[in-house]
Amino acid sequence: MRSVRWRGRGGRRRGRPVAALALVALFALLSGCAGSENAVSDNGEFTFVSPGGRMRLFYSPDERGRVTGLKGESLANADNTIRLSDFRGEVVVLNVWGSWCPPCRSEADDLQAVQDELGDQGVQVLGINVRDNRGAAKDFVHNLEVDYPSIYDPSGRAMLALDGFPRSTTPATVVLDREHRVAAIYLSEVTKKGLLPKVRDIANENSGSGGTGTTGDSGETGGSDSTGGASPSGQPESGR
Repeated sequence: MRSVRWRGRGGRRRGRPVAALALVALFALLSGCAGSENAVSDNGEFTFVSPGGRMRLFYSPDERGRVTGLKGESLANADNTIRLSDFRGEVVVLNVWGSWCPPCRSEADDLQAVQDELGDQGVQVLGINVRDNRGAAKDFVHNLEVDYPSIYDPSGRAMLALDGFPRSTTPATVVLDREHRVAAIYLSEVTKKGLLPKVRDIANENSGSGGTGTTGDSGETGGSDSTGGASPSGQPESGR
């Protein structure tokens, strides 16, 4: 293979095998991502795995990777920093949103309902406001009567704690269990009907228990059929 080298404009015939090999390598890389079995790296941290077109991903406890180091400036007060570690022992519902995003506006009351109904069970909704300006984001929160906190993250820096997560996907919701491991991911708008039962079930999990077989949006089930990325719930997405 050492004889196959790129030789500039005059080496077109020799360059073709190189281009073909590059395409093969790229295909293998993409295939490897899509075929990964879980969302946990070697050190137990969360690593996002290609969902293969699925919009709802559910992970049983032994498949979950933890999220650490997530923090950012408070939307409400620039002098304050909100850290994921502030919510130790709580189920945290991370919601990625922007005031410019119509589906974010539509789902805000659903997320607020989750906070209102499950807050006393140790559940905390935490927004991550992206690609926005503070004034518009504050108006959004005020006008829609949202009282859960948000990280102001116009650059998407806080999102780096979710290794490999597509920062361009808005809205998106990530549910962390009480150990702050990723238990569910919603890559589109959520509803109270779809989200609240799943969050309640995660809040009620016993430490170290297996899959609960609970029902999420559109009737997908978690538990044993919810491996990360490669084969989470196989039910088709049916929207609201």
